Amino acid sequence: MREISSTGNPLVKAVSALVSKSSERKKQGAFVIEGIRAFREAPPDRIKTIFVTDAFLEKCRTEDAGTIYGIESASCDKYRVSEDVMHRLSDTMHPQGILAVAEMRSSFVSDMFPQDRPPLIIVAERLQDPGNLGTVIRSGEGAGITGLMLAGDTVDPYNPKTVRGTMGSIFRVPVVSCRDIKEAVGLLREHGVTIYAADADGVCDYDRADLTAGCAFIVGNEGAGLTDDAKSLADALIRIPMLGSLESLNAAVCASVLMYEAARQRRNV
Repeated sequence: MREISSTGNPLVKAVSALVSKSSERKKQGAFVIEGIRAFREAPPDRIKTIFVTDAFLEKCRTEDAGTIYGIESASCDKYRVSEDVMHRLSDTMHPQGILAVAEMRSSFVSDMFPQDRPPLIIVAERLQDPGNLGTVIRSGEGAGITGLMLAGDTVDPYNPKTVRGTMGSIFRVPVVSCRDIKEAVGLLREHGVTIYAADADGVCDYDRADLTAGCAFIVGNEGAGLTDDAKSLADALIRIPMLGSLESLNAAVCASVLMYEAARQRRNV
């Protein structure tokens, strides 16, 4: 295992660029995962480089032999780095001492339409908060979504905050990017799914709609909501009735409510 002690090392600079720049992630076809859980969840064949501190290795030798084995058996470049270097690489206030570069792998529209069950798809239109998108992906895996479509100017799913929020689901949920909502809806129409747009002015309550067949939910921007195009292109505007004085829910919460209602209905079919 080689050592890096300088924050000016070219490799450190290259990995730091992956953390901070979406353009670099696309250029290199890679992204950064950080922390012990993310490392365990990542498929070994997608790990390209591992960085660990001496303190992390020492702790694992006494408390976590499985992680030590995973690091030592990985067929990729491995580096022991100083605490300063780990802080330079990390996107968190208190790094855990392990960070890796993982390979991006493209998903295709066909991946979202399995043969063994009806599709259940979330369309994120212009979501900007990386934590929200991470929660949508993580909750989506739990609810059994078959894919996520990103429409328009939506945050990069490989943003470090998004990746952390997925808790490993980024490796398992198909994610497809579209130019805009029109392209996303067009692709969904080709597969015959019913398209619902989540909107407070909808006339269809989410728990009254039949969600047992193939369907997709469009969830809009945190502040501005859905675009007019999204509303007009959907088959129906669906709403989540609320008590109190609330006008809307957090985008990730809204998506989760809809996904789990679909999952509930499908369990009872």
